[in-house]
Amino acid sequence: MDRLFLEEAMESVQLHAFLGGEAAVFSTRAPDKDTPNEDAVALLGFDAESGVALVCDGAGGSPAGEQAASLIVREMITAVDEARQGAAPLRSGILNGLEAANREILALGLGAASTCSAVEIQGGLVRGYQVGDSTILVAGQRGRVKYHSIAHSPVGFALESGLMDEQEAIHHEDRHVVSNLVGSHEMRIEMGPSLRLASHDTLIVASDGVFDNLLLDEVLALIRKGPLAQAAQRLVERGLQRMRAGESGQPSKPDDLSFILFRRPRRRD
Repeated sequence: MDRLFLEEAMESVQLHAFLGGEAAVFSTRAPDKDTPNEDAVALLGFDAESGVALVCDGAGGSPAGEQAASLIVREMITAVDEARQGAAPLRSGILNGLEAANREILALGLGAASTCSAVEIQGGLVRGYQVGDSTILVAGQRGRVKYHSIAHSPVGFALESGLMDEQEAIHHEDRHVVSNLVGSHEMRIEMGPSLRLASHDTLIVASDGVFDNLLLDEVLALIRKGPLAQAAQRLVERGLQRMRAGESGQPSKPDDLSFILFRRPRRRD
């Protein structure tokens, strides 16, 4: 599969062959929401063994959030294609795509903005590129966290520094405040480490609709084992259930919910 771009609500998980592995993709509007889905999700092939998994979340409360998210994906498609045609590395395409999207969103003059988390997949290696609070997580089959991105937000930084624990952070009234967005003159792109993705590992790239409603251990338990499509369906059902009917002491923050799960083919590393 060379390219998948989703910006509409989905009824069920889609499973795709991608870079020799499997990708499970889902995106939907918040329960009972009658405005457009502000998330955009994409899988972009670069060559036989490399590509990009991309999740963008239009900033809630800003004008044209869905337009900003879609614009990022479209600029990324163009930049990745140009990198391939010009024999440039995929990394250049990702960075150029984000920079171009930032310029184009600012040029709209609407105050639009979006988060973006993109993961470069190169054979068995992955690297994240992040603007905002959409999450990148790499989990082992036994639930070990190999990588977990830090949300670009006051609450995210407080959690990382130990000033808050996870329960305090997920319930904090300012959790929605994001300090770094595509569509800002101060945008910065954070590059994560290059990590080897073992055949039993699961990569998730997700909008905050997932991690604002489910604790890290809950997400790990849902995605780390079993067929990928079933893991993705469990994540959908649990996330939407939490949004629709909050449980005592548990978060319940209705929001657009989007994610990509990816696993490499099972082989000896």
